[in-house]
Amino acid sequence: MPNRLANETSPYLLQHADNPVDWWPWSPEAFAEARDRGVPVLLSVGYSSCHWCHVMAHESFEDEPAAAYMNEHFVNIKVDREERPDVDAVYMEAVQAATGQGGWPMTVFLTADAEPFYFGTYFPPEPRHGMPSFMQVLEGVRAAWVGRPEEVAEVAQKIVRDLAGRQLDYGKAGTPGPEELAQALLGLTREYDAVRGGFGGAPKFPPSMVLEFLLRHHARTGSEGALQMAADTCEAMARGGIYDQLGGGFARYSVDREWVVPHFEKMLYDNALLCRVYAHLWRSTGSELARRVALETADFMVRELRTAQGGFASALDADSEDPLTGEHVEGAYYAWTPAQLREVLGEEDGALAAGYFGVTEEGTFEHGTSVLQLLQDGPAVDAERIAGIRARLLAARAERPAPGRDDKVVAAWNGLAIAALAECGAYFERPDLVERATEAADLLVRVHFDAAAGRAPRLSRTSKDGQVGANAGVLEDYGDVAEGFLALAAVTGEGVWLEFAGFLLDLVLDRFTAEDGSLYDTAHDAEKLIRRPQDPTDTAAPSGWTAAAGALLSYAAHTGSEAHRTAAERALGVVQALGPRVPRFIGHGLSVAEALLDGPREVAVVGHPEDPARAALHRAALLGTAPGAVVAVGLPQPAEGGEGEFPLLAERTLVRDLPTAYVCRHFVCARPTTDPVELAEQLGAVRP
Repeated sequence: MPNRLANETSPYLLQHADNPVDWWPWSPEAFAEARDRGVPVLLSVGYSSCHWCHVMAHESFEDEPAAAYMNEHFVNIKVDREERPDVDAVYMEAVQAATGQGGWPMTVFLTADAEPFYFGTYFPPEPRHGMPSFMQVLEGVRAAWVGRPEEVAEVAQKIVRDLAGRQLDYGKAGTPGPEELAQALLGLTREYDAVRGGFGGAPKFPPSMVLEFLLRHHARTGSEGALQMAADTCEAMARGGIYDQLGGGFARYSVDREWVVPHFEKMLYDNALLCRVYAHLWRSTGSELARRVALETADFMVRELRTAQGGFASALDADSEDPLTGEHVEGAYYAWTPAQLREVLGEEDGALAAGYFGVTEEGTFEHGTSVLQLLQDGPAVDAERIAGIRARLLAARAERPAPGRDDKVVAAWNGLAIAALAECGAYFERPDLVERATEAADLLVRVHFDAAAGRAPRLSRTSKDGQVGANAGVLEDYGDVAEGFLALAAVTGEGVWLEFAGFLLDLVLDRFTAEDGSLYDTAHDAEKLIRRPQDPTDTAAPSGWTAAAGALLSYAAHTGSEAHRTAAERALGVVQALGPRVPRFIGHGLSVAEALLDGPREVAVVGHPEDPARAALHRAALLGTAPGAVVAVGLPQPAEGGEGEFPLLAERTLVRDLPTAYVCRHFVCARPTTDPVELAEQLGAVRP
């Protein structure tokens, strides 16, 4: 019989609707039930494409004896971390503070006042590797709750006090300058893996935001070392198993240092960020590999993640059904044996593909299978033949049971996708990609943005099948969606996207900003948790704090708004504090700081839409590498014409009756130009 999750919209919660566990969604009623029964709360947090979440669900939450014990002695709450990042952040901070590590599934035991007193992540069904079994944990927590209630209450209250004492004080710091960014580059150089690309050891995550910083730093300073680290890391990832050599798109991370074996789930945020990075690498270097990967990743997002309503789904699972065993296993959809290649391609092309993609008899993954790679020393083969082999393998793979898809649309991640697709469409002359970006933006406005009369406007975090979810947007939703809208405005010349970005950023100023300029992850009127979450560090995606700072800075450059500029500068105090110390974990903040140091430059292009000369200037503006430059394009506006959709276009007229571009920086404007080559030079690096 389904439990209380049967009426939820989250795919992750629905996966647990038929568990014998009497799950509750996060709600006041669940905590009231715990208070009435005098039992603790078991909070389980995960997400639908999480491999170990599925493992623990199968081992423990589908187990009748374990479920019966949970139901008798606990109120059990299941949370989708992608729907409630605020709940996840608060308790993950407690887990990391207590254990030194974190991850999902996250298992936390709480009092009826939502105060945590015992933590963990995955617990196995039997004791192993020094971990207690899940039943041992349940029994131990139950024994402490019944036998030592004063001790449990004291521990819970101490944890809450300790969390409250971790309040950040970065709003009073100054803005980062060239010295802090140079120190950040030096810190990254120390952690760089010069042999394999990337930073640190295994597991190795795609450092998308750090790569963006390196590209911007090179553009501003001319640092060849920064460009080399970015280019070499991008090439290593694109050649590795972390990149889908047949269908495009990146897996979430590599379990090894060499990028060979991925953890196979594909997340929208990773692919949106990396699509944009590779497009920017092409913009900086002309790399054909970067161009191919950017376009293949964009096409992957459109082909496999786009929903019927025009938004983009959150993720594809790591696991799928093995056609031979019928079991759900990780990587079954993506891995190959030499025999499988020969079966699809025949002996000659099968042997060629094995050598080209690094498929061996021993295997690079599990059970003699290999993850496809693009080896540096593979056989030289003409591109047409390889394209045919890829197409045949992709068609054969499509016949395999596909990984599950989490169809919920997350506002923040769709904002990232909108920016990536809009820019790829403009750079590579793919208007279809700009159309897909526009459709996703339309969905966010129609479904996620609520400006009904009589209540404060807000952005909702998720939707599914065109129906908005119940959870309020958090800061990253406002920042990333505003960023997507600003990118779309620059590409399309449609000022309505600048206007929508302004709505969202005014809400950031009004509802998420502290008096000292620091930013909270939740709005002032959001549900009160044991601590108001506030995390400036960039992990797999930009933090809300740095995403908002970047969008505020761009909007200020577009409009001249001192309030938005000041808010961006105050928010970037966190980069001054963290950039030199932990640059890997503030990559997006460092990128925004590069834009601040460069201006950012303000580019206005005027001319008639049907004039190809205006299109050439517009393209040159978009392809400029000046960090964070903002671009407005539209009709010329004589002085008496007033302000149109783009404030940057005010009083911009044609020169010699030709389409004209204007570039301004730090209140100083370069000479207006009608020449795309001269415009490109004006948008090149300004050396110190």
